Amino acid sequence: MPRHACTDPKHHVHDAEGFVAAVERACHERGLRLTPIRARVLGLVADAGQPIKAYDLLELIRAGNSIDGENAGAAAPPTVYRALDFLLANGFIHKLESVNAFVACHHPSTAQHSVPFLICDCCHSAVELEDLDVVAQLEQRAKSLGFQPQAQTLEVHGLCARCAAAASA
Repeated sequence: MPRHACTDPKHHVHDAEGFVAAVERACHERGLRLTPIRARVLGLVADAGQPIKAYDLLELIRAGNSIDGENAGAAAPPTVYRALDFLLANGFIHKLESVNAFVACHHPSTAQHSVPFLICDCCHSAVELEDLDVVAQLEQRAKSLGFQPQAQTLEVHGLCARCAAAASA
């Protein structure tokens, strides 16, 4: 069975600028508006390389330069949260509930979707698993119990291969 790129631990967003450009194209195709602050937040999430918290994003924005003439230092938490809400609602990022942090979605041109994550408790990496079978099985099992699922969050904590090897050495 061929391995999907999202199941490869080495697969993550390598080019934040290219990722933002891909999201801009997706927004244009869907009739959405990627404002400068949304693009900035998205770029910071993509550039982080691991899950990043909202207040860390806020600090990065405040420390940065102006955004299209606006004073980035005046950015307030609601501004960042509104940008995150837009990015989440449109499937451009994912929220890791157990660590209250955000990661860029590996395939921004698709609609909002549920995916399981593997989260390393040592190095804090997060691997987005593109496994439709797991998602479908959870939904099917919930429905068989009379439960009407509205969202799925599946996060598996442990050690990534690199950290597990280091721990056993």
